[in-house]
Amino acid sequence: MARPRQIELAGALGHLAADKRLEILRRVGEGGSISQAAREAGVSYKAAWQALDTLSNLAGAALVERSVGGAGGGGARLTPAGQQLLRAAGELARAREQVMTRLRGRKGGAGLPGAAALGLRTSMRNQLPCEVEAIEAQGPLVRARLVLADGTPLVSRITAESAQLLQLAPGLPVLALCKATAVMVARHGQRGAGGAPSNLLAGKATRVARGELGDEVAVQLPSGLQVVGFAGPGSGLRSGSRVVLAVDESTVVIALA
Repeated sequence: MARPRQIELAGALGHLAADKRLEILRRVGEGGSISQAAREAGVSYKAAWQALDTLSNLAGAALVERSVGGAGGGGARLTPAGQQLLRAAGELARAREQVMTRLRGRKGGAGLPGAAALGLRTSMRNQLPCEVEAIEAQGPLVRARLVLADGTPLVSRITAESAQLLQLAPGLPVLALCKATAVMVARHGQRGAGGAPSNLLAGKATRVARGELGDEVAVQLPSGLQVVGFAGPGSGLRSGSRVVLAVDESTVVIALA
């Protein structure tokens, strides 16, 4: 008989601070209904299921059991793994708040930008603090218009369910994540440098690593933020070169700290 897989608390609780998914799980436990949990959380039924599926994947175990039919018309209840996850979430939230309270109480503690995001671990090398400027619905998709600290625009295209679960709204501070391999770098003014991508960012190359398949280029934006991307092999770029970065909006991921 296969041994039950241990619940992966670290993976499921990786972004606890503002995780709508955990709220939905908690509401399912309280009300015994996924549809009711979706209404109370202010998301669609589809988004609620997406949240529960994602949490179950991260935890490595089923968190909700669903019953169909019967005298009560069916419903849902938390599995032991789901209950364990919520208990751990509560303990982690309390511990995190204690740490953040201590940081805010120290001299200069209020000026620790990005402290809440230090626990974010990802292979995406580009992590840019932004603010949501506007949300544009496009059928099942959403175009989130973001702005960097200096007002530079950045657009991300995600599903409507993801926007609901993140509770995206104008003024919300977020992180824009992008793989270095999704950022195309070209010399400023080069014909066709921008191509089709909607995001075009100007900057200055600070480091260039040559490679047979392409040159890795570190770029500093006018805001001081650093971005890493790739130019074609033999690009001729060097430190100090003025460049333009092209990033397709579908490759920009939004995260909450």
